[in-house]
Amino acid sequence: MTYDAFIWLENLSDPKTIKFIEEHNKRFRDFVGNLPNMFINRIKRYYDLPFIGIIKATSKGVYAIVRESDVYSIKLFNWDKEVTDIITSKDLGKHVVIGAIYPSLNGDVLGLFYTIAGSDEGFLRIIDPESKEVLDELRGSVRNVVWIDKYSYYYVRFYRSDKTPDGVKAPAARVFLREITSGSEEMVFGKGIDTNYMIWINEPWDLSRVFITVQYGWDRSLIYGGYRNDPYSWKLLFDGKEYLVRTIGYYNGIPYLAYYDREGLGRIIRIVNGNVEEIVGEQDYPLNKAIMVKDKIYVNYLANAASRLKVYDVDGKLVKEYAFSEPSSIRALDFYDNRVFILLECFSKPPAIYELREKELREFYGYKVDLNLRVSEEWTTSFDGTRIHMFIIEHKSRKRDVALVYGYGGFGVSITPFFVGALAPFIEDGGVLVVANLRGGGEYGEKWHRMGMRENKQNVFEDYKAVLRHVRKKGLRTIGWGVSNGGLLIAATMVQEPQLFDAAIIGYPVIDMLRFHKLYIGRLWTTEYGNPDDPKDREYLLKYSPYHNVRKQKYPITLIYTGLHDDRVHPGHALKFTAKLEEVRAPVYLRVETASGHSGASPEVKVKEYSDILAFIYKALRLKPL
Repeated sequence: MTYDAFIWLENLSDPKTIKFIEEHNKRFRDFVGNLPNMFINRIKRYYDLPFIGIIKATSKGVYAIVRESDVYSIKLFNWDKEVTDIITSKDLGKHVVIGAIYPSLNGDVLGLFYTIAGSDEGFLRIIDPESKEVLDELRGSVRNVVWIDKYSYYYVRFYRSDKTPDGVKAPAARVFLREITSGSEEMVFGKGIDTNYMIWINEPWDLSRVFITVQYGWDRSLIYGGYRNDPYSWKLLFDGKEYLVRTIGYYNGIPYLAYYDREGLGRIIRIVNGNVEEIVGEQDYPLNKAIMVKDKIYVNYLANAASRLKVYDVDGKLVKEYAFSEPSSIRALDFYDNRVFILLECFSKPPAIYELREKELREFYGYKVDLNLRVSEEWTTSFDGTRIHMFIIEHKSRKRDVALVYGYGGFGVSITPFFVGALAPFIEDGGVLVVANLRGGGEYGEKWHRMGMRENKQNVFEDYKAVLRHVRKKGLRTIGWGVSNGGLLIAATMVQEPQLFDAAIIGYPVIDMLRFHKLYIGRLWTTEYGNPDDPKDREYLLKYSPYHNVRKQKYPITLIYTGLHDDRVHPGHALKFTAKLEEVRAPVYLRVETASGHSGASPEVKVKEYSDILAFIYKALRLKPL
């Protein structure tokens, strides 16, 4: 048993912990002073731009969650591109974050999931979008609505603690059928499915059917399917064994799937009378997402972490390829009837809705902005010869000797181009943003992911070190920045080789790799990191766990930040790591937000958070705003 002197900081209601937080927040405030005020309006200039986060097409038009000014709102963009405001976060309460929308196909009833201050647990509310009447409401980790008719729907409940109705220990998920009129519900799928399995239900273009994905952690899955109106018809369609499988659609009752076996890049298969037929083999780059609309398959591939869109027919013949003028990310692929929509984002522009036509890609709704950016791509080589890709984002006419190096490297998550509005002041003042694509992510397929998980996690840290060295050779000072699993990345790398950093910024981090599975839903991540209760896993976890490897040495000035509403990654990770660094007299500051969680915060709170981060950078490295 490893002694933990600061385990008391995991108790957020302990008066000592509350005092610890208050004292550190004051210390951080004293450090940055009034400097954050110099950034708030500069950030808001871009953060207030309408930012489309989620889209869903219906017969009435495209519903979307839009962040703008100081609210989240649900809007309807009708086919004439007129905009109707349905509801805002302020209509729902203080510090509300709207996280998901589920309109019915004809748009006459709307499900929305919202949380208070970005917690994972929240409220699923069903409303009439015209009258705003509340028809139904559930509480918890409840999402993923699929409508049967106006009065009944399926939803997925994720059990964070205790047990499922059939007695399986959390974390686990189950599918329920709910009747709005009576408020009654029945568990219709998931009985007996074990701990650490996640479940999703989704509707393909063939509206008579549904898919159900059962996924163990982040590395293998099974696909079930059947008729939408008959959950008793749902049966196993394909078992990916030790590999991931994702759904694409049905054509003439035949399921089409993306299978990540072989090299892990993803190939398109169909299941005919129980037999697997390959339709499109693995390409040079990984298949990120695909949907089937009528007799066409629309596929988003990632080429060096940027989207490429290809269209195939049902037999795998390439029909069309769409190119983008700069590195971009397809955030969503959606459809209504025979119309296909994508949500497209890049470093210089917030997400915009595009409609795919036979011969062109036409903007359906978007917002223009000019950041005067130069975006380039570079490569470096990690310790074992693996090539590591990165995006370099800088101002076309201004440059100073500081780079903010962002990384993540885990859970198969691909870090692709994103609008840099919140960081615009830093770039406008000549700072360089570097976005690294490390092993553990999904930028180069499932094999790339597995090269950075469990016992291979050290590869991710070595990849990031290689990026830091590459940037420093260009004469730039380096600020490491990562959030969540990315916070683990920065913390572990900084503890191992602090000389590679001039400053470090660690957000909402996983830090204590021997206790993460005992806090909130951390047990779910044992599939990605390993199980600390297993002696073999514990051995390699202990080798890199930032919390357990702090020692007396010269550390860079560090900001650790978290939020008390984070019910995914326990704030105790951040608090304990701060205390451990202070024990060896490291120059560390802690910022604890009282109104934010892992899933975000209100726009007002996020602007203040980004303003404080920029203020820390400028104060720590003695930069002056231009």
